[in-house]
Amino acid sequence: MKFHVTTQYHENYGDTENPRWKCKGGDEYIIEVPGFDYDDEMSFKKGQMIIDSLYGVIEHDGEYTKEYIIGWGFVPDDFQTSFERDQLECDGEILYPAKRMTYDELMEVA
Repeated sequence: MKFHVTTQYHENYGDTENPRWKCKGGDEYIIEVPGFDYDDEMSFKKGQMIIDSLYGVIEHDGEYTKEYIIGWGFVPDDFQTSFERDQLECDGEILYPAKRMTYDELMEVA
Protein backbone atom coordinates (compact mmCIF):
# COMPACT_ATOMS: atom_id res chain seq x y z
CA MET A 1 0.00 0.00 0.00
CA LYS A 2 1.00 3.60 -0.61
CA PHE A 3 -0.36 7.08 -0.04
CA HIS A 4 -2.13 8.95 -2.85
CA VAL A 5 -2.03 12.72 -2.28
CA THR A 6 -3.80 15.26 -4.51
CA THR A 7 -3.18 19.00 -4.57
CA GLN A 8 -4.86 22.11 -5.98
CA TYR A 9 -2.74 24.78 -7.68
CA HIS A 10 -3.82 28.44 -8.03
CA GLU A 11 -2.34 31.37 -9.96
CA ASN A 12 -2.95 35.04 -9.22
CA TYR A 13 -4.00 36.84 -12.40
CA GLY A 14 -4.25 40.13 -10.55
CA ASP A 15 -1.66 41.73 -8.32
CA THR A 16 -0.91 41.82 -4.62
CA GLU A 17 -3.41 44.65 -4.05
CA ASN A 18 -6.24 43.05 -6.05
CA PRO A 19 -5.62 39.33 -6.38
CA ARG A 20 -7.66 37.27 -8.85
CA TRP A 21 -7.01 33.63 -8.01
CA LYS A 22 -7.69 31.03 -10.67
CA CYS A 23 -7.54 27.25 -10.21
CA LYS A 24 -4.94 25.77 -12.55
CA GLY A 25 -4.97 22.03 -11.86
CA GLY A 26 -2.69 20.38 -9.35
CA ASP A 27 -0.42 17.43 -8.79
CA GLU A 28 -0.81 13.84 -7.70
CA TYR A 29 1.76 12.15 -5.51
CA ILE A 30 2.12 8.41 -4.91
CA ILE A 31 4.22 8.13 -1.77
CA GLU A 32 5.69 4.97 -0.29
CA VAL A 33 6.29 5.09 3.46
CA PRO A 34 8.60 2.18 4.37
CA GLY A 35 7.61 0.45 7.59
CA PHE A 36 4.09 1.94 7.69
CA ASP A 37 1.54 -0.66 8.87
CA TYR A 38 -1.52 -0.15 6.66
CA ASP A 39 -3.45 -2.95 8.37
CA ASP A 40 -3.21 -1.44 11.82
CA GLU A 41 -6.57 -0.24 13.16
CA MET A 42 -4.94 3.14 13.85
CA SER A 43 -3.57 3.41 10.30
CA PHE A 44 -5.83 6.35 9.34
CA LYS A 45 -4.73 8.42 12.34
CA LYS A 46 -1.10 7.47 11.74
CA GLY A 47 -1.58 8.29 8.05
CA GLN A 48 -2.94 11.72 8.94
CA MET A 49 0.21 12.34 11.00
CA ILE A 50 2.32 11.46 7.93
CA ILE A 51 0.27 13.82 5.75
CA ASP A 52 0.52 16.57 8.38
CA SER A 53 4.31 16.31 8.13
CA LEU A 54 4.07 16.84 4.35
CA TYR A 55 2.15 20.13 4.39
CA GLY A 56 5.32 22.21 4.67
CA VAL A 57 7.00 20.19 1.91
CA ILE A 58 4.21 20.04 -0.68
CA GLU A 59 2.22 23.19 0.04
CA HIS A 60 3.20 26.77 -0.64
CA ASP A 61 1.36 30.10 -0.41
CA GLY A 62 2.94 32.96 -2.35
CA GLU A 63 1.67 36.24 -3.69
CA TYR A 64 1.23 34.86 -7.22
CA THR A 65 0.97 31.09 -6.81
CA LYS A 66 -0.22 28.70 -4.16
CA GLU A 67 -0.72 24.97 -3.88
CA TYR A 68 -2.30 22.96 -1.12
CA ILE A 69 -3.28 19.38 -0.33
CA ILE A 70 -6.95 18.71 -1.00
CA GLY A 71 -7.11 14.97 -0.35
CA TRP A 72 -5.27 11.78 0.42
CA GLY A 73 -5.88 8.07 0.83
CA PHE A 74 -4.32 4.64 0.82
CA VAL A 75 -3.90 2.92 -2.57
CA PRO A 76 -2.47 -0.44 -3.73
CA ASP A 77 1.15 -0.61 -4.88
CA ASP A 78 0.14 -0.88 -8.56
CA PHE A 79 -2.29 2.09 -8.40
CA GLN A 80 -2.67 4.30 -11.45
CA THR A 81 -4.35 7.69 -11.27
CA SER A 82 -7.35 8.35 -13.50
CA PHE A 83 -5.16 10.69 -15.58
CA GLU A 84 -2.58 7.92 -16.07
CA ARG A 85 -5.32 5.44 -17.07
CA ASP A 86 -6.76 7.98 -19.54
CA GLN A 87 -3.33 8.47 -21.11
CA LEU A 88 -2.90 4.72 -21.54
CA GLU A 89 -6.34 4.39 -23.09
CA CYS A 90 -5.99 7.35 -25.46
CA ASP A 91 -2.26 7.45 -26.23
CA GLY A 92 -1.07 3.93 -25.41
CA GLU A 93 1.51 5.27 -22.96
CA ILE A 94 1.83 7.45 -19.88
CA LEU A 95 3.63 10.66 -20.79
CA TYR A 96 2.74 12.58 -17.62
CA PRO A 97 2.93 10.23 -14.63
CA ALA A 98 2.05 11.10 -11.06
CA LYS A 99 5.00 12.02 -8.86
CA ARG A 100 6.15 8.73 -7.32
CA MET A 101 8.65 8.75 -4.48
CA THR A 102 9.35 7.51 -1.01
CA TYR A 103 8.59 9.59 2.04
CA ASP A 104 12.33 10.06 2.65
CA GLU A 105 12.94 11.28 -0.93
CA LEU A 106 10.14 13.79 -0.58
CA MET A 107 11.48 15.06 2.71
CA GLU A 108 14.95 15.51 1.12
CA VAL A 109 13.43 17.89 -1.44
CA ALA A 110 12.39 20.18 1.39
